[in-house]
This record gives sequence, C-alpha cells and structure tokens, in this order.
Amino acid sequence: MLLSHDITILSPALALEDCEFPAIFNFGDSNSDTGGLAASLILPPPPYGETYFHMPAGRFSDGRLIIDFLAKSLGHPFLSAYLDSLGANFSHGANFATGSSTIRLPNRILPAPGGYSPFTLTIQYSQFLQLKNRSQLIRHRGGIFASLMPKEEYFSKALYTFDIGQNDLGEGFFDNQTLQEVNASVPDIMSKFSTNIKKIYDFGARSFWIHNTGPIGCLPYVLATYPSAQKDEVGCAKSYNEVAQHFNHKLRVAIVQLRKDLPLATFTYVDVYSVKYSLYKEPKRYGFELPLVACCGYGGKYNFNSSAECGGTVEVNGSQIFVGSCKRPSARVNWDGIHYTEAAAKFVFDKISTGAFSDPPFPLKQACHRNLD
Repeated sequence: MLLSHDITILSPALALEDCEFPAIFNFGDSNSDTGGLAASLILPPPPYGETYFHMPAGRFSDGRLIIDFLAKSLGHPFLSAYLDSLGANFSHGANFATGSSTIRLPNRILPAPGGYSPFTLTIQYSQFLQLKNRSQLIRHRGGIFASLMPKEEYFSKALYTFDIGQNDLGEGFFDNQTLQEVNASVPDIMSKFSTNIKKIYDFGARSFWIHNTGPIGCLPYVLATYPSAQKDEVGCAKSYNEVAQHFNHKLRVAIVQLRKDLPLATFTYVDVYSVKYSLYKEPKRYGFELPLVACCGYGGKYNFNSSAECGGTVEVNGSQIFVGSCKRPSARVNWDGIHYTEAAAKFVFDKISTGAFSDPPFPLKQACHRNLD
C-alpha cells in the first residue's frame, strides 16, 4: 500500500484511472458545430463534407471535426446538434455549438450581412437547461423517445467541452475596431464566459475541457482582408495572432479563478493555439502543404474571396464557375479560408488528447481528475 501511495505522489498521471464520461455536452462555434447552424439558419453546401460523409453533414469542413474525434475516442457516437429535430439522439450528450456563435451578444445577427449566430453562449446555456429538464420528463414518460435522452446521472458525470471566443475577436476586427480596442474587450468577454461556466456548474457539471482560441492571424480570411498586416516568420498576421494570445492569457487567468471559485470541479485548459500554429510553422514535417492557402475557395494569394465562398459560384469571363475544393484536402490545413480540414482536425485532436498541451497535463480520458498539487 505504501509503495502504491508513493507512486501516486511521484507520478500522478500514471496512477490515475481513466474517467467514465457517459456523455459529452459541447458548447461553441463552427470549430465544433455538428449541425446546429445547418438545422436553423445556414446549410453548408457541397463540397462541404466530401471527405468523410460524402455529402454536407452540418459541419463547416470537408469532414470530421475535433469534437467528432473526441466523441469517438470516448466510445460515443457523433454528437447530435441540439437544434436538429431530425434523427437526433441525445442519449450520450448533445452539441449546443453553432457556427458564428459568440460569447457576448453580437452587434449584428444572422441572416443580416456580416451577422453572427443568435445562439450565444448564454443561449446555449439556456438550451442545455431545457435539455436537462425536459429530457428527464421524456424519460419518465416512456415511449419511443425515452431511450434517446441522457440518463439523469449522466449530467454530473459528463465531460463539458468548450471551444468559443474566436468570433468575439473576429467581430471586433471586422467592425473596424483597433487591435487595442479588441484587446480591451477581452475582460468583459471573460466575465461573461465565467458567468456561464458557473451557471452550467450549478446544474451539475463537474468536468470541464476548455480549448483556447487558435492563431486567427494565420487564417486566409484574415490574411486576405488585411494584406498590409505585418507578417511573422511563417507568413501569419503577427498582430492578429497577438490578440488571440492575449485572449488565451486572459482565458487561462479566468480558469485559475474558476478553480478557486468552484473547487469541486475540474478544469482542463487546452492549448490548441500551439498545436494549430505548429501546422503553419512546420507543415511538411506533419505531411501538409500550403498551410496559408484555402483548399476550397477562389482567387488571390490565399485562394480566398469573401464574394466567392466555398460551394458558391463566381463569374469569370462571362461564365459561372463553381467554387470547389482542391485535389488533396488531406494535405491541406485550411478548408475554406476560416475552418480547418478534417486532416488538420485529426492532427490537433491526436496531439491534445495526450495531455501534452493541457493544464493540468492529464490526457483526455483522465480529465475528471483534479491536479494533485
């Protein structure tokens, strides 16, 4: 007994048992949307979904997302979007994420031009609350829908995943705010994020897996929109990435505070920024090419034009040209100028699931354990 106790102290990760996560509840934006925006407002057209699903599947990618690989690794089916009323199965969780979602209430709402999703993090929390309450009524009522609902005990045992905030920064950029003004908005964004985390905690959540935001300055839609922005050594827009890094620093500080405020919960801060940036820094090492160029797009250095988006058409010399995908999406990092390819998503998941980019450094399957420090 004494020996095993010593091992626990010296090497906690080796001695920890894998967690039982019977369900996943995901909150976020298009980085993890498995069909919410498609079911409610905007359906991604072909060639979205071509790599894995061979048809549009509600994801803003050519195939699967990080959340899809995460669900599979925990032995669960793909998460159904909460907003999807057709064929949804919530027995192992639900996905509240929608493309273009923000933490704060945006200035413009879809379908207005340049608008963002009406389903902010606060709305996603309200939807979670609805699911939690109504699902148990349906289970108790019995009938054909009972088995499609999560069991009551799943809500305290589930993994709660978050990937949101990129659009809060993007809205500032595209609203002609200075980078300093966008930075100045981050404390309020964090305040609203923490408030929602606490409300979700109050309804039973205990294990939180929270992604930071990626290198937004490496995305073709930013590079094409701000061509005069100073570039770093790999060609990304330096100042825009610095805003993302500022956001991530404040997110980490917020999580430290949440650990103090909610000592019964576990919070894993996941550094997806570093993993994604490695794809731009050393693409060939990982089997990728042209990381700053969109696979599905049209025109210019970055193959991105906001008026000729993936799946749309563009007029060239009097003819309508379909805006399709590149020959090998599996060798590309960026899919449509904003979102990542399935190949990049799998690369990121494989890295972050080990715990090497997490604080505390526990792998995904041990994310219910609190740091022993």
